Amino acid sequence: MEAALDTLTDLIAAWPGLTSRPDRDLVEDGLVLLEYLGSAKRIVDVGSGGGVPGLALKIARPELHVTLIESSQRKAAFLVAAAAQLGLEGVEVIRLRAEEAGRHGRLRESFDVAVARALAEMSVLAELCLPLVRIGGRLLAMKTDAEAEVATADRVIDRLGGHLVKIAPAPSKARERGQVVIIDKVEPTPPEFPRRVGVPANRPLSGWGA
Repeated sequence: MEAALDTLTDLIAAWPGLTSRPDRDLVEDGLVLLEYLGSAKRIVDVGSGGGVPGLALKIARPELHVTLIESSQRKAAFLVAAAAQLGLEGVEVIRLRAEEAGRHGRLRESFDVAVARALAEMSVLAELCLPLVRIGGRLLAMKTDAEAEVATADRVIDRLGGHLVKIAPAPSKARERGQVVIIDKVEPTPPEFPRRVGVPANRPLSGWGA
């Protein structure tokens, strides 16, 4: 595993513009999610970028089937190349916006776990990710100092079929105050969500209003 994580770090560093911090600590940051995956078999990394946490988790748990959703053609091309060079099987790269993926018949409510790092503020992140999670699955959102952000999104999470379990401390070398927001999927996401491309970020859900 260590050699593969080193290789992923090198691949990220060699691909211009993926991240401002192409170092091993950043890659390892994604591994804080391992203890929260449980018996998951299918996970989706929403807004995967340079493959953190999705590819890092795949390296650590090779039996996982990992879907990487990334709208940028350049970043999606990197993910395909990195998975191939690492020899990772069971990795699918889908170049779609998260709003499109959440309405896709094959993808909607089909994953055991959705993961996201540095994707959006919590109410937007919930709208983009929860539609992809099956009932009984969960959303794991990597955050820092998430309490105030989560407090304002609590009712939105409920509306989207989620239930906030807890905010767990998850420090790493890259983020001393790292946290994981754990949300269980307890009900179907209403069919009107996610809204069309661009709307969640421009008009975040607040309380019970859209």
